Amino acid sequence: MFEKFRDKIPISDPKWEEYVSCFHRMEVPAKTSLLNEGAISKKGFFVEKGCVRVWFNNRGKDITFQFFFENSSFSSLESYLKEIPSLVSIETVEPCVIWYIHKKDMDRILSEVTEIPELREKVIRAIFERTFNYMRHFLSFIRDTPEERYLNLIKEKPQIIERVPQHYIASYLGISKVHLSRIKSKLSKIKRSK
Repeated sequence: MFEKFRDKIPISDPKWEEYVSCFHRMEVPAKTSLLNEGAISKKGFFVEKGCVRVWFNNRGKDITFQFFFENSSFSSLESYLKEIPSLVSIETVEPCVIWYIHKKDMDRILSEVTEIPELREKVIRAIFERTFNYMRHFLSFIRDTPEERYLNLIKEKPQIIERVPQHYIASYLGISKVHLSRIKSKLSKIKRSK
């Protein structure tokens, strides 16, 4: 699984093998909980196959916050880094093949590889990319209408439209499933009239 990344990581073969051996593979069905809100995240995950969603409970309402697909790493980052209760839950949307690493192993690896500038840069870039994604998603709720958010989703993240159930998409957009159906119907009529 990790061989496709081997040529991008400037470390010796023995160290590479040692680090890769810290990852554990699991196959899980859809709707498998990987982390519950309030628990402390002790694992980092990587998706080989499938789709995962991050969500939280807002006064009894399930709010989907993010999706991860193949070749994505994820965790409840703040909980993972600070060892505090997670603000989110993480569960599979589709049957998945997922790799995980325990925090103690990841901490050891990161402490060893931070002396390698290319790896340090990749880790920092990955964390900032996640932060930018959160910021864009947050700003879209302030700036964009639900229809604009849906159109942006089609343009920027079509895999969500293609693979995720409608009720999760509606939750991600901050609207009801009925409102999403209306938006899709309206856009369909506009498309047919052209």
